[in-house]
Amino acid sequence: LNVGQVYTTLARLSRDGLVEPADDGEEQQRTYRITPAGRQALDRWYAEPVAPGAPPRNELAIKLALAVHHPELDLAAIIQAQRTATMRTLQEYTRAREAAADDLSWQLVADALLFAAEAELRWLDHAEAHLARRRPARPTGPAAPA
Repeated sequence: LNVGQVYTTLARLSRDGLVEPADDGEEQQRTYRITPAGRQALDRWYAEPVAPGAPPRNELAIKLALAVHHPELDLAAIIQAQRTATMRTLQEYTRAREAAADDLSWQLVADALLFAAEAELRWLDHAEAHLARRRPARPTGPAAPA
């Protein structure tokens, strides 16, 4: 969390009347409290479903889509390298999930990260299956006489 971003956000929320400075903080650290208008805005935010927006840029999908058009590239090796990296990430997220213990907030965030990594692994399997169907296997032995 970028501390500068926190203060910028608090200044904007204060300007918009959603929070106000509270006098109960230490001198070195200013505290804020939510205003009635801020409570209403927060309640609306919780009540409204998150609308799907434009999907974020997926660097991996772009990489594979472009690599398909370059026969000199080993697409299977690119997929395998990504699978290995994603498996490492999945293991890190699993450890973080376990470290969350009874912290439901962090468990939910860790679960979202885990599910996204698992989805990427499934997609890589799917991409690899497509590749296997589209490209002929490379001969491994001597060529058969014509």
